[in-house]
Amino acid sequence: MTADLSQIPFWALPQAERMAEFRRLRQLDRPAFVTEQHVPFVGGGPGYYALVRHADVTEASRNAAVFSSEPCSNSIPDMPRWLAVYFGSMINMDDPRHARLRRIVSRAFTPRILSKMEEDLAKAAAEIVDEAMRERQGDFVAQVAARLPVRVICDMMGIPAKFHDMVLRRTNVILGNADAEYTGVDPEYGRLNVARGLGKLLYAGHSLNRLAARLGDQRRKNPTGDLVSLLVNGEERLTSQELGSFFILLVVAGSETTRNAISHGLKLFTDHPGQRALLLEDFDGRVVKACDEIIRYSTPVIQFRRTVTTGFELNGMPYEKGDKVLLFYNSANRDEAVFDDPDTFDITRDPNPHVGFGGPGPHYCLGAHLARREMTVMFRELFTRAPAIRTTGEPDYLLSNFINGIKHLPYTV
Repeated sequence: MTADLSQIPFWALPQAERMAEFRRLRQLDRPAFVTEQHVPFVGGGPGYYALVRHADVTEASRNAAVFSSEPCSNSIPDMPRWLAVYFGSMINMDDPRHARLRRIVSRAFTPRILSKMEEDLAKAAAEIVDEAMRERQGDFVAQVAARLPVRVICDMMGIPAKFHDMVLRRTNVILGNADAEYTGVDPEYGRLNVARGLGKLLYAGHSLNRLAARLGDQRRKNPTGDLVSLLVNGEERLTSQELGSFFILLVVAGSETTRNAISHGLKLFTDHPGQRALLLEDFDGRVVKACDEIIRYSTPVIQFRRTVTTGFELNGMPYEKGDKVLLFYNSANRDEAVFDDPDTFDITRDPNPHVGFGGPGPHYCLGAHLARREMTVMFRELFTRAPAIRTTGEPDYLLSNFINGIKHLPYTV
């Protein structure tokens, strides 16, 4: 019997129990079909196939013509238009629309832009660790991990510092829409609770969209040479709606995933002191592999959806037009057919063909290099100045089937 991956209670189980179920699913002869949960005001379909093996996830990712990101990839039910206006970014598009937007926004990730950020990134990390050293203990997520990526993304976009906390709060609501801490409502899908949660989700999306759109309007009138100026001016440019959706994608995908990777990293290095010793023994020589192993082991983004466009056989499994599949990156990253001792945290792992930034293909994460740089800079600052920093309790995990998030993490230096 297949565990009900569509039900919130499954995602409230301890992580070890969830990973044990994915291990069982990988051993099945064919991908399991999971009944989809009907969400009031949103809807739902009959269900989806759970792609849990590395080979299935990577092949589906490569073949975007068959395994489509349209009508949406970041929602199991089809996203209604009143949500898509804020969350219908380029990750929910196929070429040529996707290629056009990706070509424009890739300006944010050129070597020139990223190299200009190096000094600012180091300065921001130093200031954050300065405060952590003064505090000596507390919540690592709030005091350290969440602050750097939000600051980096907002600085990239030219968002003033006075808005940074608001951006973080809205991002928490968007990704924590099943978690009562962020929505204030019970996660069970009663109509009233769903209505309240969707209202908060819409408000968060609208706030971030308008923040970016207003900045875009200013830069069209008075370009400054910053990233937003590059995105809204020139032969190829973003509309106000496209800029708002891109900002939501950037701050959600860029800040939340990096903050969770940093949080998971501290927990892993606390639980595996031998791996911490290996890293500190040769930080520059091992930090790149260490970051990739953190991403593989923790997999901050759990899954994305694809929709089949035509009859197709993938690794011996036939699919029909209209079938939904979920690419479970967390399971693919523990696939015994690809990784030796996949449940072992090993920063010397080589090769490490993880799919923590998505599978190969047109939707591979644009910000993968930036995420690695942020992790590297933060861990260098932490382990240089506070080599004994460690967690002092268990993480408080986000209730989500999309993000493997840590809300709170006690620590001491």
